[in-house]
Amino acid sequence: MALIDRECVRRLLESPDPDATLVFVRGDCIVLPEKEIDDAHRGLVIASKRDLTRLMPGGDTLTEQQIDTLADRLDNIVRDLGA
Repeated sequence: MALIDRECVRRLLESPDPDATLVFVRGDCIVLPEKEIDDAHRGLVIASKRDLTRLMPGGDTLTEQQIDTLADRLDNIVRDLGA
């Protein structure tokens, strides 16, 4: 079962905040503004919206397959963190 799925990725990419960040806390992916992440949760950051938009081929429009690929990559990051 995936810890990060396409809905997590979609929430991050669709956030109106350019500094939105995906954080994995207690089994949930949460999108927060970067300035709201305290030192205790900084190690739980998975990716920022800026990080993902730099990786997006072809601009702002992603296919479902590309979103799934991003979700798989982010899921691997969460698992590497020991979730």
